[in-house]
Amino acid sequence: MNKNVILLLAVFLSWSTMAQGQKNFIDQNYIEVKGLAELEIVPDEIYLNIHLDEQDTKNKESIEVLEKQMFVALKKAGIDLEKQLSVSDFASNLQNHFIKRDDVRKSKNFELLVHDSQSLAKVFVELEKIKISNINILKVDHSEIEKYRKQVKINAVKAGKEKATALAEAIGQKIGKAIYINETSSRYKNEYANTAIRIRGMSTMAKMDMPVLDFQKIKLKYTVIMRFAL
Repeated sequence: MNKNVILLLAVFLSWSTMAQGQKNFIDQNYIEVKGLAELEIVPDEIYLNIHLDEQDTKNKESIEVLEKQMFVALKKAGIDLEKQLSVSDFASNLQNHFIKRDDVRKSKNFELLVHDSQSLAKVFVELEKIKISNINILKVDHSEIEKYRKQVKINAVKAGKEKATALAEAIGQKIGKAIYINETSSRYKNEYANTAIRIRGMSTMAKMDMPVLDFQKIKLKYTVIMRFAL
């Protein structure tokens, strides 16, 4: 038999087998369910932005003096400056003032990492004492976020299987193997903006022994569509 004919026949048989397999998959009885899982975790990485500006003191204190005062305050709050604090930006308006040297103003931004709401409260208390209040929360995260994402996905699949089992038993049947699993949505909700605004508004914080901060949790949500043979 001609080699070309043999090759064409082999391709046709292969295609026919695949087509038959698809038909069997579509035509077989199955149950379709949605698996949903949610998880809330307390962040252990809270990133703050601290802004120092000579204008805030009407140029009575230099940026260097403000910086030293901040260092002392953060140490009182239990912060490891080498590990948790870094400079994110430094600027001056020197280029806009060539005549009057007194008009030159400098500002500096720092990024601070704290690991819990108690440490966050201590930082705000100590900085408030030295009149540093231009602080906002940049972001929150968790050091093991990927582990929790994996767990919530597993929980969603388990929830889908349990739902399918219960529905099948209600009609006197049992589910077979999973023939289709599709991720429909995965959400990582990080609500920290409103919290930042609320904390910045607490001007009386320095008068309190230890404020209680109700910090927003990180919300993980995962949804899957599953089909099980019947």
